[in-house]
Amino acid sequence: MRSIQRLVTLGAAAAAVVVLGACSAPSQEPSTATDVPPVPTVAAAGPTTPAVPGTTGPAEVFGPGCGALPTGDDPGSLASMSEAPVAAAAETNPQLSTLTELIGRANLTETLNAAPELTVFAPTNEAFAALPAEQRAALEADPARLATVLQYHVSATRADAEELRAAGTSTELAGGEVRIGGTGEGMTVSDGSGTTANVVCGNIPTGNATVFLIDAVLTPQA
Repeated sequence: MRSIQRLVTLGAAAAAVVVLGACSAPSQEPSTATDVPPVPTVAAAGPTTPAVPGTTGPAEVFGPGCGALPTGDDPGSLASMSEAPVAAAAETNPQLSTLTELIGRANLTETLNAAPELTVFAPTNEAFAALPAEQRAALEADPARLATVLQYHVSATRADAEELRAAGTSTELAGGEVRIGGTGEGMTVSDGSGTTANVVCGNIPTGNATVFLIDAVLTPQA
């Protein structure tokens, strides 16, 4: 009888050891890992902003007078002009100091800087110097007439040389059109009074305009 009880006691003790061992053993979860590397997440492409028509870069600038522009980040260089609105950009260009002065006289500085997109045919200092003295004096004495003449050099749409040549004409803020001619670097702009200006340096980018330096002052047809 004592033997049976002893066997029962030993069996119970062994069972307890087994139970305790099971409780203390780490849980063995079935592995879900595989040898296949994770697939990289590709971000969805966002909407692209279309280029503004007529916008140019330094590589597209052309003309015999472009070599006279300041270089690097100097005032009046392509790099500095491209970051500023057009009237502010003209202020930095040493070839456009007369134009800048007249824009101020005509109270057009803020108007030009605030416009969203423009094409500007910008007479150089030499172009204004070529005007008869009495004609220039009359313009400076008449701000309204001066504003009209200056706005005849500006279009409310932005266009590069290729687009202007394809169109053949450009409609100006003052009313009327100028005619575009020439090929290659020999681009010309003709007004309503019979004057033809040569493009000295074209496709100059500014913050809100594409600029063409020209060697004559344009006048709308009377």
